[in-house]
Amino acid sequence: MALPAPRPVPRPGVLDIEAYVPGKSSAPAGVKLHKLSSNETPLGPSPKAIAAYGNLSGKLELYPDGSATKLREAIAGRYGLDANRIVCGTGSDELLQLITKVYLGDGDEGVFTEHGFLVYKIAILAAGGKPVVVPETNLTADIDAILAAVTPRTKIVFLANPNNPTGTYLPFDEVKRLQAGLPPHVLLVLDAAYAEYVRRNDYASGLELVATSENVVMTRTFSKIYGLANLRLGWAYGPAHIIDALNRTRGPFNVNGAAIEAGVAAIADEAHIALAIEHNDKWLAWTTAELEKLGLTVTPSVGNFLLIHFPAAGGKSAKEADAFLTQRGLILRSVASYGLPDALRMTIGSEEANRLVVAALAEFLGKAA
Repeated sequence: MALPAPRPVPRPGVLDIEAYVPGKSSAPAGVKLHKLSSNETPLGPSPKAIAAYGNLSGKLELYPDGSATKLREAIAGRYGLDANRIVCGTGSDELLQLITKVYLGDGDEGVFTEHGFLVYKIAILAAGGKPVVVPETNLTADIDAILAAVTPRTKIVFLANPNNPTGTYLPFDEVKRLQAGLPPHVLLVLDAAYAEYVRRNDYASGLELVATSENVVMTRTFSKIYGLANLRLGWAYGPAHIIDALNRTRGPFNVNGAAIEAGVAAIADEAHIALAIEHNDKWLAWTTAELEKLGLTVTPSVGNFLLIHFPAAGGKSAKEADAFLTQRGLILRSVASYGLPDALRMTIGSEEANRLVVAALAEFLGKAA
């Protein structure tokens, strides 16, 4: 008989987790900071969202609406959905964790692609499950490979579409093929954090698939195009039975009142969203073209960021480029933890920031004018 542990011990799998490390957010003293490491919008939030946030200052002693009814109704109105099939959370991260905790048990398998969001693995291990990592093709999710990885132990498949940090996406027909190929008891989680940025005719976030399926849930965030990352706000849309299970297990006041009010205002300000899309369309294309002129390989992206590849040797590596840029206040994201040690991820920033990165990399590569 095993002796009791001398101190409390976490459940199996927890100590196998590599804690999530966010992108850097500081520059050397005296250098202007351009933070391009976390895919935040350079336009900031809607002025209407800022005003709504400020209006809560006189009500801080009150609990928020535990069901975030006003926000769910605003989201439902924006997309033509049933508000009862929406649940809100402290960022989509919380909802991804919650979904995993509810639907994955000890020894169950959760499937995701090799360059998928790091939170998937963390959530699976925290729930006592086994992460199953599927190879990608050309840095893009491969539906056949995902389906081949499904076993009788599989309970969840995560698909980020578009994917972070690669910026690649799958056409909606491929996503439908994935859902059709999964056993009906396997939950497909569509992480559409960057959906608002995509300008491709063959893309869809997954709303239609959720509406017509019993085993698909989609998560979204207010952290990216809406510029509310500091408030931690996200939402999920799913079948009634899934939303019911999530509501039974989420925290009773998991979304704060200021986030609710700011979210309602943000989603209604279509003019601000249009400006953010216009800015991203322009500078995504420009930055891609300019970096390619320097001889760098850039993975084609449909998001608000770029994956930039550097040579592994010759003094021009991603690690050396990162250090060079950091000294100039240009903070990009190392993606070695995603299995991409020879690349950096760059958020599309302000015009000034984008131009400075291109100029700095030209200098770094010895190609400055």
